Amino acid sequence: MDARDLQRYKRLLLAKRQELSSARVGTEVRVPGAGDPQGDLIDQANADAEAELQIRLHQSDARLLRAIEDSLARISRGRFGVCEVCKRPIGKARLEAVPWTHLCRECKERQST
Repeated sequence: MDARDLQRYKRLLLAKRQELSSARVGTEVRVPGAGDPQGDLIDQANADAEAELQIRLHQSDARLLRAIEDSLARISRGRFGVCEVCKRPIGKARLEAVPWTHLCRECKERQST
């Protein structure tokens, strides 16, 4: 992978990190209180479901941010675009779709089964 490609992937990763960071601002305020005794049972159930959804979204975003940071570190170490399992180059199409990946398509498929 040449330096121009690495810079492009780095820009993609930084943009995604910024997007996630911007989306997180103020989310703590929007999370409804689970178990809030206000309202009827349906209101309470809806508040609990919404709180659970917000928690899961926050956890997903945190995992994605971690993966992005790991990818940026791999760029710095000169190991970006190489599968961490089989050590072969990750396909360009996969990196275009998921630039924070650390596995080639074949290793990811094996991991998922």
